[in-house]
Amino acid sequence: MEQAAGSAQDARSVPVCYRHPDRETGVRCTRCERPICPECMVSASVGFQCPDCVRGGSGTGTGPAPRASRPRTIAGGTVTADPRLLTKILIGINLAVFIAIQADRSLLDHLVLYGAWPPKPSPPTSGVAGGEWYRLVTSMFAHEEYWHIGFNMLSLWWLGGPLEAALGRARYLAVYFVSGLAGSALAYLLTSPATPTLGASGAIYGLFGATAVLMRRLNYDLRPIVALLVINLIFTFNPAMNISWQGHIGGLVAGVVTGYAMVHAPREKRSLVQYGTCAVVLALAVALVLVRTAQLT
Repeated sequence: MEQAAGSAQDARSVPVCYRHPDRETGVRCTRCERPICPECMVSASVGFQCPDCVRGGSGTGTGPAPRASRPRTIAGGTVTADPRLLTKILIGINLAVFIAIQADRSLLDHLVLYGAWPPKPSPPTSGVAGGEWYRLVTSMFAHEEYWHIGFNMLSLWWLGGPLEAALGRARYLAVYFVSGLAGSALAYLLTSPATPTLGASGAIYGLFGATAVLMRRLNYDLRPIVALLVINLIFTFNPAMNISWQGHIGGLVAGVVTGYAMVHAPREKRSLVQYGTCAVVLALAVALVLVRTAQLT
């Protein structure tokens, strides 16, 4: 009996993850030396770190961990414990808006993007030209059909997660929103003022462009992403699909430009070049909106 008890005690002495006590592991954080499982491992320049040390604290209650340079992404962002957090939040927002629209279809009329109603010669009382600029943003989260939101959310998960991990949260969010707004601006400029457009496709096409730039920067094989993009563009320009090609192209161009700035900015002026480029693209989008508004009023 004593021997059996001793064996059980030895089995329990195998290191377990400090965040998941049910998981055995042989890997320890290079800073605090606590055992960590694969889910908790954050890649560092040497070995792996635990999420607490990445955030800057040891988590042991004895004060902050010894100072060390935090691991950075290729774009200079901070490596986080959950590299897909913002992607999950964006998907959650889109799904919440979709559920709300299904519960009250009239809500869609207040979210979609359209230029003006009534069209000229009457002064518009609604639409972007009527002062409802918020539609440029709300339309990015509005979907009407199940196939539409399903396809977009799958694309957001496949593209957004890896890109968020590669760029870091702030830079990823900047690319997403600048691309989405650029797509909305071009759709507003080139689409009939009474034609409604909606969906996250502009922002997602921006992620397409930024992903292609990133893969080129890392010398990865571009053929898979190019093939996927070509297939999507074929659907985009198919008249039978009734898709806003303006929003897709606007988002794609913005994604390529901002993505290039994110991964090619010189280290000494990295943030200035990255966010400065985003600001320039956003300013151009605003200029397009002002031009179109002047045409419709």
